Amino acid sequence: MGLAEQLEKAEGRQGDNFARYAALVQRRRIPSLTVYQVTLVVTWLVMLINNPTQVGWFLLHPTLESLAMLFFTYAGILTLQPTSQPRTKAAGLSRHQSAILFMAFPALLIGVCAIVMNKIELGKSHFRSWHSVLGIIATGWIVIQILIGGGSIWFGGKAFGGGMKAKSVWKYHRLSGYILFPLLLITVDLGGALSHWGEKNVPLPIRLVAYVFAPLVCLVAILSRMR
Repeated sequence: MGLAEQLEKAEGRQGDNFARYAALVQRRRIPSLTVYQVTLVVTWLVMLINNPTQVGWFLLHPTLESLAMLFFTYAGILTLQPTSQPRTKAAGLSRHQSAILFMAFPALLIGVCAIVMNKIELGKSHFRSWHSVLGIIATGWIVIQILIGGGSIWFGGKAFGGGMKAKSVWKYHRLSGYILFPLLLITVDLGGALSHWGEKNVPLPIRLVAYVFAPLVCLVAILSRMR
């Protein structure tokens, strides 16, 4: 290790590891799993044990939306926390873009299209609940978030003037992401804990753990590591 690397300022600070383990459960020989995995597992199990072939397009909505949130949480956010040195910034950014563009956003988009198709087939009205309203707002926000984030770094950030101008836009992109994340968790909370689907298929204690407690712990851990 060179002298320059030895003198680099440590990226972490007191409390970061505790927060990381609160959001990230690590076990020997088992891949790293976020606290949000509790929500994912409950959602998938409930869908798969309740006649999944009979619910049509709806099957893809909670399953893929919960999967998208796992990608957003771990590969989209935790992978960039904290990164202050050039080599870790570059590696984190690469993981961040791959996770968002090739995993999280496609899963999210298919999940949204699935619920739209489901409502069309059943002849139901759209945007009748806070879950659906916040969900479509969050989806549109994510699209804008991707365009702004990509525009600030792709091709040297030419879309925003390049150099420091583009770099300043990236700062707002990150801040916007930290504001968007709680909105996504609230949307998940409403869909799992208070929706007709949740009340019908998931016992109250499990709903509280999977759709209230787990997302809340994840949010606190994520925000505590914010720079």
